Amino acid sequence: MSLNRSEKEAVISEVTSLAAKAQTLVMAEYRGITVANMDKLRVTARSNGVSLSVLKNTLARRAVAGSSFEVAADQMTGPLIYGFSEDAVAAAKVVAEFAKTNDKLVIRAGVYGGKVLDVEGVKQLASIPSKEVLLAQLCGLLMSPISRTAVVLGALAAKKGEGAAAPAEEAAAA
Repeated sequence: MSLNRSEKEAVISEVTSLAAKAQTLVMAEYRGITVANMDKLRVTARSNGVSLSVLKNTLARRAVAGSSFEVAADQMTGPLIYGFSEDAVAAAKVVAEFAKTNDKLVIRAGVYGGKVLDVEGVKQLASIPSKEVLLAQLCGLLMSPISRTAVVLGALAAKKGEGAAAPAEEAAAA
């Protein structure tokens, strides 16, 4: 079904606002995917904060014009699903995970930091742990010296405590 001019303008403005907030764009070819599988992908994407859209490529090109995603305008051909995410790795992670289990979804390209990513670049971006995991790893690294010091001091205190308690126990036993 063809869109009239006002509907096209509404789609362009909506995608432009998504692109303005997003850090990452992932484009994948969805030819041959069943509706049920596409619904699963959309549910997974929504729960991870990724906005998935099937757009006409000319509308997508107009929507990203002037943004950091404009560098991928030449990649926008064929039946594509566009994934925008505010989290740097969320869109790549959702699409790459789904592509592992469904061979009909073919990752075409992505954009991060104003640079076009090829298929391997998108997969590498998807392999980066999430922000929460990275923060937990950083906290673990910062806590490690402190906890090791506490363990060593606790062991020293226990060892000194054992030596002092032994004579007192001998006196009580006698």
